Amino acid sequence: MQAVIEETRDPTAYRWRWVALAVILAVEVMDLLDSLVTTIAGPSIQQELGGSLSLIQWLGAAYTLAMAIGLLTGGRLGDIFGRRRMFVIGAAGFTVASLWCALAWSPGVLIAARGVQGLFGALMLPQGLGMIKQMFSPRDQVKAFGAFGPVMGLGAVGGPVLAGWLVDADYFGTGWRMIFLINLPLGIFAVAGALRFLPEFRNERTPRLDLAGVGLAALGGFLLLYPLVQGRELGWPAWIFVLLAAGLAVFGLFAAYEARRDRRGLDPLVTPSLFRKRAFTSGMLVGLVFFGALMGTGLISSLYLQLGLGYSPLKAGLSTLPQAAGTMIGFIAASAGLTERYGRKLLITGTVIMAAATAAVAWIVQSTGTALTPYHLIAGLLPLGIGMGLAMAPFFNIVLAGVDDEETGSASGAMTSMQQLGGAFGIALLGTIFFNNVPGAGFSDAAVRSLLIALVMLLVAGGLSFLLPRHPRPEAE
Repeated sequence: MQAVIEETRDPTAYRWRWVALAVILAVEVMDLLDSLVTTIAGPSIQQELGGSLSLIQWLGAAYTLAMAIGLLTGGRLGDIFGRRRMFVIGAAGFTVASLWCALAWSPGVLIAARGVQGLFGALMLPQGLGMIKQMFSPRDQVKAFGAFGPVMGLGAVGGPVLAGWLVDADYFGTGWRMIFLINLPLGIFAVAGALRFLPEFRNERTPRLDLAGVGLAALGGFLLLYPLVQGRELGWPAWIFVLLAAGLAVFGLFAAYEARRDRRGLDPLVTPSLFRKRAFTSGMLVGLVFFGALMGTGLISSLYLQLGLGYSPLKAGLSTLPQAAGTMIGFIAASAGLTERYGRKLLITGTVIMAAATAAVAWIVQSTGTALTPYHLIAGLLPLGIGMGLAMAPFFNIVLAGVDDEETGSASGAMTSMQQLGGAFGIALLGTIFFNNVPGAGFSDAAVRSLLIALVMLLVAGGLSFLLPRHPRPEAE
């Protein structure tokens, strides 16, 4: 492959680049499916492996937290050692970790395997995005990145349904384990395809790896998430709140360390100057709250439908189809010129629609109780998905509009990590609120109270959005 690049002197002339794109999309699908499937399969996993109900939260939180921390340095490893090499290692490791998940014999083993999945996923995903920018001309990049929309949309639609179907079908007696075994053919295709079709790229300047920064970020994230997930079962002892305070202190130490590293002329994980820009700092807060509400709401819906109403995993997955369909409608509408025309207004409008739809879902749950059917949820989930698509479409480009060109790479990595960290935070917070209310209030009231907290989070995100730039970066569009 390297010979092809050297011979043409132009990576954009690489004739296998569209096949290479299919390889990159395969790992995107693996990551998307694995971030969604345990939301539906979680109750079945907990029933078979045992353990406490917090296992259901950790299945998602361990993956997203590991992904968030790994993304801070995953792209940099590609710059140092080569993008194709890191892509192959990441895809192979993700595949082996998937097999480990499928063979897990205890809750602790499965949680550890999910964390390893997230770390290898963070290693492979940034490489694919970087190689697309190097393999394709600016005009073809629009087509290449445009392929992500339908693929991600189909993954969002099919992920919960696929998980429910595989758990219910119980192929070869595997039950929930099949949701991880299905990654094996995808992973093998990704590794073989990468070795055959992906060219190798290296940056002229090799940055240095900030291992101490990675360690501080990982420690801070764990100190914040562990108390939120386990505090309820432990009875909220005083040391739990000490851990929460320590987590905030560690992130403060992380910021100070990164600033000191930058002053010494070394490569920081996150460029400190970004935190002096209102667009970036407010965008980080908006994303943390927004994606927390988004992921947490998905978990609450699955828990209520399966544990509260006794839905099968497949029926629970099918019940979410209106939201997935609405998300695709929202994305299509936003891509039809609304993003360029309305920018921040579109983001705020989408968030307000989501908040109203969340209130509608809470009212539906409260009024129908145990008589709830999937048809009742359409009136709330369809507009929830539409608002989600409208809000997410312009988000990253609007935040990046407020940073300088030389800061874009660092800002993009930090924003993607924040998205994953927000998801882990939402799963921990809303899951804890739900389980904390079930014993005294019952499943319906627990779901309603959790959804109302998600509603408040969306309103906070919408209010903070007024601090963002009015329009996205033109060249990013």
